[in-house]
Amino acid sequence: MLKHIVMWKFKDEAEGKTRSENCLYIKGLLEALPAKIAFIRGLEVGINAFAGPMSYDMVLVTAFDSKADLDLYAGHPDHVKVSEYVAKVRESRAVVDYEA
Repeated sequence: MLKHIVMWKFKDEAEGKTRSENCLYIKGLLEALPAKIAFIRGLEVGINAFAGPMSYDMVLVTAFDSKADLDLYAGHPDHVKVSEYVAKVRESRAVVDYEA
């Protein structure tokens, strides 16, 4: 099993939405992906509850059977659509992939 963790810091305002509005909007988009991408084995999205100077705004934890499935996910049109939106509203991103 491969775990794919992504954390984002979002702009205060982007694409006509506040940071909080974008977090909720993106959470909904991400949580819809397992119904569209069958090889996602698990998906969890968390919005940070306690803001601080070192904290990120949102985290995504996904699970895949293999690196090949992660690569397919990365190029899947439904994921790309979400990713393109996130790129417009984020300040930074951190990623960790590990075998579980």
